[in-house]
Amino acid sequence: MKKLIYVMAVSALAFQACGGGNKDAKESADSLNMAKDTTSNVAATGGIAVDDADAKFTTQAAVGGMAEVELGKLALEKSSNAQVKEFATMMVKDHGMANAELMAIAKQKNITLPSTVDDEHKKKMDDLSKKTGADFDKAYVSAMVDGHKSTLKLMEDESKDGKDADLKAFATKTAPTVQSHLVMINKINDSMK
Repeated sequence: MKKLIYVMAVSALAFQACGGGNKDAKESADSLNMAKDTTSNVAATGGIAVDDADAKFTTQAAVGGMAEVELGKLALEKSSNAQVKEFATMMVKDHGMANAELMAIAKQKNITLPSTVDDEHKKKMDDLSKKTGADFDKAYVSAMVDGHKSTLKLMEDESKDGKDADLKAFATKTAPTVQSHLVMINKINDSMK
């Protein structure tokens, strides 16, 4: 039985590596984390040290953080607005540091993280990359407002409801930074109207 589970896990990893199926990177990571059931197949998978909700928080936070960095880099290339560039620089720095911290926690807990952004964020990046000038700036700022609202809710929910102490502490520590980003991007948004 253990060999069968091991073969299934290896097959799942190979399938993910080949980009098979219709799942995006986040969904694939969530599926792999669900397979790491600590009660029945810890020998085959190494187990996972958190419950399903905490694992899903981790993958969602990782995807969001990666997207903030990538969109920030795109804004640094495409924007000529000084406020947007300053904000984008902060996104690359702050979310890059948060991503590294989250990756360390995930490694310690044996949580599989997505290697790329999910399909929703890829589409947003593709759409933004086709825009220029003021159209780009407005679309980027709008995406940052929406993204930071949802990220703040994600962090606040984990801070309140998370079961894993390390992930709960990460969310509690990260929420005020996300809140300050949201305040700043709202001011930029208001100045562009």
